[in-house]
This record gives sequence, C-alpha cells and structure tokens, in this order.
Amino acid sequence: MLTWGVPSWSVVVPAKRLAVAKTRLRPLTATLGQGHDELVLALLADTVGAALGSDLVAEVVVVTDDPAAGALVRGLGARTVADEPDAGLNAALEHGASAARQAAVAALSSDLPALRPEELTAALAAAADLARAFVADAQGTGTTLLTAVGVPLRPAFGPGSADAHRAGGATPLDGSWPGLLRDVDTEADLRAALALGAGPRTTGFAESLRAAP
Repeated sequence: MLTWGVPSWSVVVPAKRLAVAKTRLRPLTATLGQGHDELVLALLADTVGAALGSDLVAEVVVVTDDPAAGALVRGLGARTVADEPDAGLNAALEHGASAARQAAVAALSSDLPALRPEELTAALAAAADLARAFVADAQGTGTTLLTAVGVPLRPAFGPGSADAHRAGGATPLDGSWPGLLRDVDTEADLRAALALGAGPRTTGFAESLRAAP
C-alpha cells in the first residue's frame, strides 16, 4: 500500500554479468570451493526482494545482460532492461532510469542482502521532497542509494562516490537503516551483513557453507 502524499518510486538496480561481478569475493568462494555465481545471485535476490517489499516502490528495474540474473529477478517480480550502453555502471543506471515509469527514481546497489523493506521505505520517504539525495555506505565513502525526483539521476558511482554525489548537489540522508548501508564487497562485509540478519538467499548460502565438509 502506497503512503498518501508520498511519491511512488522506480528503483533501478544494476546487475553485472556474473563472470565479472564481485571479484573481491572470489578468493572467499575459491577457498571454500563454493559457487561464486550462487553468492552473487543470492545478494541480488535479497536486495531486489527487499526493494519489491517496500510500500513506496512501484517497480524495480534491473539493468542486466546476464541471463541467469535476469531470469532470477523477473521471477521475483522485477522488470529487466538490457545494458544497451555497455559502458559501465553509471551509464547502465542512466539507461535504467530512462526506462523508469515513475518520476521519482532511485538507484540502488545490488549487494545489500541485509536490506529490509521498511528501511528502504524510510529512506525514500526522506528523499521525497528533495530533488536529489543519497545514502552513503557504512564506510561513509561509497553510495548505496541515489534518488532523483523530477530531475536527472546523474549517478557518479565508483570510488569516492559519496563525495562526488555531495559535490554534485545531492543531499546526504541519515537514518536508522543499517541494512541499507551494508553493501558487500569483501568477506568482512558479508560477515557484517549476516550479523545484521541477511535475506533468505544469502542466509541459505551461508548455511550451506557451514554444512559443507
């Protein structure tokens, strides 16, 4: 149910081809002898599932050229668009934003397994009256959420993206949403997300590791 007086959102999520996704986690999956693709898809599934569960989200648009990722998120209820620019993350996000059906658009990282729908709802509500806003990651240097209402998204993801978005005029948002801050790039990040309480796919992956001989 959408909240009266607050816009509904299109949330754009980028999903790289599995062969090149989450390379900093490959040492972990290689050491454990577990499928790297399975972990990447688990992170994506829990992120998209949480976004779809938000009261303010009208649609989730996943930008991907990966068949497995596309099939997974469509099964969850998301819409997919091909990464036609094929020119990196920011170009993919701009392309996804151009396909959005809502005037309020948010770019969301694809690796937030501890995200809860109510956290995203709170962040989007806080962004509703701002032309552009962003949420920095747990380290304070990256960005996990970038929003735009009636104006171009202008994503600047990458190293130092929090400063780049701030310098570009986006308003930083603060709130009690630990799962929204905790993206997963390293083994330590994954452990932190699991400690917060990750979604079912990522939790299941972790349980399969613990059960392995």
